[in-house]
Amino acid sequence: MTFSDRFRSFRRKHVKRAGKFLIARVSRFIASQSLIGNQPVFDKSIFPWTADFEANWEKIRAELDEVLKVREALPAFHEISPDQKRISVADHWKTFVFYGFGIRVDANCERCPETARLLDRLPDIENAWFSILAPGYHIPPHCGPTNGIIRIHLGLIVPRERDKCRIRVDDRILHWDEGKCIVFDDYYEHEVWNDTDEQRVVLFFDVDRPLRPWGRFVNRLMIAGIKRSAYVRDAQKRLQLWEDKLRNYKADKAA
Repeated sequence: MTFSDRFRSFRRKHVKRAGKFLIARVSRFIASQSLIGNQPVFDKSIFPWTADFEANWEKIRAELDEVLKVREALPAFHEISPDQKRISVADHWKTFVFYGFGIRVDANCERCPETARLLDRLPDIENAWFSILAPGYHIPPHCGPTNGIIRIHLGLIVPRERDKCRIRVDDRILHWDEGKCIVFDDYYEHEVWNDTDEQRVVLFFDVDRPLRPWGRFVNRLMIAGIKRSAYVRDAQKRLQLWEDKLRNYKADKAA
């Protein structure tokens, strides 16, 4: 490793540590500004537009089926975001990204127009992707970077042994159903088990938490800061590289 590489690694480590401290302080303020409470799991009715996703889930599933034909060419989560290598190992957790911290991935949206149409209509969308979990994989306990966003999962492929495929959010255990949404705050510690011999796939997306005016202002500043960080910039660069790989893979398969 060169001196420059060591310096970047040192700087990244300490910036990340300082960022976590700042986010923890800001998150207490965000919690005080929440219009929907601060529990780990929410009723999906707080976001009425989840009904549109549930009504159109079979169209989304049809587009997912086409994506899965090139599953081997899709990136694992840590191949997009290196900071996730503790919870994403080998190729057990694959992704197909539509949005990354507010940045639209046009090529992937064009491949899945019905999914993109629904996502494009969401207010304040931050992240969205197909989350593809291999049989037998366990995502260890972890917490999201901020409570300024709320996470939604739309079940698309759920193993037949549904009770063996689950997510824990704080002290709540949830199971997915095909065509149904679950809504939670990923700032709480959470982990996932797929103790079956089938894959599990959800459409995973984040939107800004409904907040009072000052909370919205502070949250936007914080998210803007996260977007400027190496955490996001590195992911955006890696995503572009994987877009090129996927395009070349499809070209080779067609030839």
